[in-house]
This record gives sequence, structure tokens and C-alpha cells, in this order.
Amino acid sequence: MRFPTRMLVTALGGALLVAVIGVSRETATQEASGGQAPPGLDEELSGISGDPGKPRRHFRVRNPARLEDDEARDIYAQIVDQMVAGYALSDDPSAVAYRSWRRYNRVPYLSATHGKRYINHYVNDAAKDYGRYEQAGEMPVGAIIAKDSFSVAQDGTAHDGPLFLMEKMAQGFNETSGDWRYTMIMPDGSVFGATLGVNAGGVAFCIDCHLMRESYDHLYFPPPADRRHF
Repeated sequence: MRFPTRMLVTALGGALLVAVIGVSRETATQEASGGQAPPGLDEELSGISGDPGKPRRHFRVRNPARLEDDEARDIYAQIVDQMVAGYALSDDPSAVAYRSWRRYNRVPYLSATHGKRYINHYVNDAAKDYGRYEQAGEMPVGAIIAKDSFSVAQDGTAHDGPLFLMEKMAQGFNETSGDWRYTMIMPDGSVFGATLGVNAGGVAFCIDCHLMRESYDHLYFPPPADRRHF
């Protein structure tokens, strides 16, 4: 669906007009494997390494639309159910449960570290200290941070993005990752990669990036201006 970036879809006849939005199973697989990006989405695939299954960084959206807060909020509200329905096909329980968790950002914000997609930060009860941000300390076993994502092209076309999960595992799971398991679930529910699991090399770059935050238990937080405080 196309959302003009300064004139969003609103209520029609008392009901919100919602179309099926998102990357199809075929195009989601193509995006993950370095193939053709969905129409309207200019995907930058250079520099991902010789093996598209083992990228060195997130696949980037080139020249994404820059949305106002209200625009990002409204687009997300209209596509999130479709996003969750796709993630749910992975059979990962967190892919559905995360929507009932507390969200720690005010509105979806454009994240350069997640491929220039708009993302949200959700955490489960075990990770409640995440809301202390830089003073959060070490997360307990069972803590999960979920970041869903979407992109908006310059023409206003919105596309579902991956769901990024971090789960704190038992001590000894993986010393390099700080015992975090990283999982990337594509919009069609396929698992692109999981630490010590399917296509572990596909999410190795997550470990490398988060290792720079080792002093914060490998955690990144929303930008200060976008944080919620409870």
C-alpha cells in the first residue's frame, strides 16, 4: 500500500481502511538472499559479503522516507497486525507475544543500525530493568528484547521488515555474545538466522555490532528523545 508521506490513510466510513501490506513470501526471501527488492523499495545490497546468507550488516533501505512522528505512528498502527501475522508463521512464541509487552519508544523511529528502517523496542517482564536504560545492568536469563521494523519508500509505499529478537540464555550459551541469542525473522515468517541455530552465520554480524556495547550487557536503547519512562 502507498502512504503519501504527508497525507496518510484515515478513517473511511467509520472504519479504518487497511490493506494487505508487506513483503510477500517470495519477495521476502529475495530480500533476505540478496535478490530483487520489492517494487518501490530501493534496497542497497552492496557490501553484504560474497555469501548473501552471511551479511556483514543489515540489508539497507536506500533513501527511505523521513516521516514525522504522527506519520510513523499512523502507518505502524495500520500495518502492525499484518506484520505480526507474518512473523507468527515462524512458530517462535515471541513473534506473537511481543505485542503484549511494554514498548520503550514513543513512536517508531528511523534506525541507521537496522538498515534505515523504522523500529520499535518491546521487552518482556523479565527484561523490565531495560527501562533504566544505561543504568539497566545485566539482564537475567529469559529476558527478551523484540524489535519489529518496517520501511517506507520515497513514494510513500510501506513494507514490512524483519523482526529482531535478543534472548538472554543460560550462562555458557555463547561467551562472545554475552549469552544472548539473536534471531532474525523475515516478514513471511522464515527464520533468516539464529545464534547457534539455523544459518547462525546470517546473524553473526549482530553479535559483532552488539559487542561494542559489552559494558551495557550488549544492549542498545532508543535515542534519548524517543524514550518512554515509566
